Amino acid sequence: MKTNRSDNRINTTLGELIATVSEFAFEYSADTREAHDLARLALVELLKGASPKSIIIDQHFPRPMLLQ
Repeated sequence: MKTNRSDNRINTTLGELIATVSEFAFEYSADTREAHDLARLALVELLKGASPKSIIIDQHFPRPMLLQ
């Protein structure tokens, strides 16, 4: 069954999205480096899900390292 893409949309700006994801990443990370990696991973996954051409995002953002 095909879903309607507009059902999953939120009304926000890219800046607000980055700020919110970063805030949560810093809250749940042990240090700055880990927070940046976590925020990057979350943003890439969100943008891949929002983009009809998600393969293009993968070309510019290789797989993240495992956070320890």
